[in-house]
Amino acid sequence: MAATDAIFPSTPPVSHVREDGYMLKDQLQSDLTVAIRAQDKVTAGTLRMALTAVTNAEVSGKEKRELTDDDVVAVLIGEAKRRREAAESYDSAGAVDRANLERAELEVLERYLPSPLTDEEVAVLVRDAVAQAGEQGLTGMKAMGAVMKVLTPATRGKADGGVVAQLVKDALGA
Repeated sequence: MAATDAIFPSTPPVSHVREDGYMLKDQLQSDLTVAIRAQDKVTAGTLRMALTAVTNAEVSGKEKRELTDDDVVAVLIGEAKRRREAAESYDSAGAVDRANLERAELEVLERYLPSPLTDEEVAVLVRDAVAQAGEQGLTGMKAMGAVMKVLTPATRGKADGGVVAQLVKDALGA
């Protein structure tokens, strides 16, 4: 049981606007307040970092804009990927304590991400998308773009795009 589980025992992953209109960014801010009051430094630091990344995304570009929950999830996916890669780098460098901190931060971020798809679910999606492309007369590698166009929205944030692309190539016989 992670230390943060005691503080947030029932915090479900939030990936869309809830029925009461509460958005993911609001949830992050609310959970940050709880973490600060509980003096949970890892959670508080991670949520501060996540909110900073969200704010940076909001002000990037020509005009400031309010991010949708899907945009916030995309930012959190990027931050989670950075934590995963950093943990691997620290492990290979022998910095076990730093790697463990990165993994703890990753655990905090994962609470706000959509549940990952299982290998079987991805395989079913790939099979269906390949069949759909076949119905349109597309076969072999010519169908790759059409298949990925269908799969990308369905798997974004829920499956590794590289793995999905490889499964599509295998299914298309490339």
